[in-house]
Amino acid sequence: MTSRLDTLLAFAARRSPRYTSYPTAPHFHAGVDAETYGRWLERLNPAAPVSLYLHVPYCKSLCWYCGCNTRATTRDEPVAAYLEILLAELAQVADRLPARLTVSHLAFGGGTPAILSPSQIDRVMDAIRSRFDCADDAEITMEIDPRHFTREDAAALARNGFTRASTGVQSFDPAVQAAINRTQPYELVEAAFNRLRQAGVSKINADLLYGLPKQTVESARVSAQAAAALEPSRLAVFGYAHVPHMMAHQRLIKDADLPGPAERIAQHDAMEEALAGSGYAVIGIDHYARPDDPMTKALEAGVLRRNFQGYTTDKAQTMIGLGASAIGENPSGYVQNIADVRAYGQAVADGRLPVHRGVAVDAEDKMRRAIIERIMTDLKVNPAAIAAAHGLPVPQIDVRELRAAGIVHRDGPWLIVDPRFKPLARLLAAAFDGYLAVAEVKHSVSV
Repeated sequence: MTSRLDTLLAFAARRSPRYTSYPTAPHFHAGVDAETYGRWLERLNPAAPVSLYLHVPYCKSLCWYCGCNTRATTRDEPVAAYLEILLAELAQVADRLPARLTVSHLAFGGGTPAILSPSQIDRVMDAIRSRFDCADDAEITMEIDPRHFTREDAAALARNGFTRASTGVQSFDPAVQAAINRTQPYELVEAAFNRLRQAGVSKINADLLYGLPKQTVESARVSAQAAAALEPSRLAVFGYAHVPHMMAHQRLIKDADLPGPAERIAQHDAMEEALAGSGYAVIGIDHYARPDDPMTKALEAGVLRRNFQGYTTDKAQTMIGLGASAIGENPSGYVQNIADVRAYGQAVADGRLPVHRGVAVDAEDKMRRAIIERIMTDLKVNPAAIAAAHGLPVPQIDVRELRAAGIVHRDGPWLIVDPRFKPLARLLAAAFDGYLAVAEVKHSVSV
């Protein structure tokens, strides 16, 4: 009988999208341009809430594992100049909307958006509130770097109504931290948590990674236990994606220092065991939350969502992305801004929405997206019920290999991913992907 490890190893190297969208980003194209996006904005439902995402592509130092669109700077001037462009884009987008819309979720990402000074955070929040209404229960989040997070920063978040902060932890192992150029002792991270809580920002997320250079199963376990001891509301545990051909700075990480597939699986399992043992509920394929957290409750109710920010409780069908490389979605499709900061800024200065590419969605896309979202959130799906709700035939798929391996089984109309193989849920989702080419190699490995 094939063991769980053997099955995971047999499928682990297969590349598949993370399905934070459908169609996925490699299928975006230049045919969706600024004018197309402008028309999409104009026909949004004025009564429907929206989400805002603001991308700040700067950090004070560059971590070698990073796969984000960011750059390091120790100077204030580039960030200040970028903020002016970001606020100008905000105004351009707001001018194209059919009305003053209500924001249900607002997130700042990057990079390290907390590189903005307290006065700059005041300014951008004032600008947002001058053009949008924030719902009374809106979730407002900021990604922070605990190495550069002060009491003044925490106070700025609190006075501007931020309800949640997300902290990059990655690993507490000094050898791993040295290998990824991110040294931050436990006490430093704990101090950032304390500053947030003392300021009144009590909902805190923590991000961890496995598969890092010099990382071992034991150090992965210890890092997860240490992170849980900080009592974050939620944790995300991602597998490090080593793509030095795409991210030049990752060439500073030696291939020989990276764990192999079996070691990566063991690290993932050790971290999950530690977090589940600390009382966290398992959310989807890579998140964990307290039993009383809204994310856990959304999972139990079958209404958990997945978008470019990962798992979310946000019910908005529109996410407006602002900033260089930011991705947005709405009922008509997806758009992505120009990634290069200079070209992005020039487009905004020219009075153009700085859209680089996107993709329109049709009725079949929406049906397949709904099926894939349920697989990625619930690890199970009733394709016939979703197809019927969309008035379309059930997609014809071939999952015989996944079923033969025990990864997926049928229960009446339901397709169910065995929880032991949840990292491979992406493979079941891929079976419903009408765009995914057999030879697609742009995505990360599945485990």
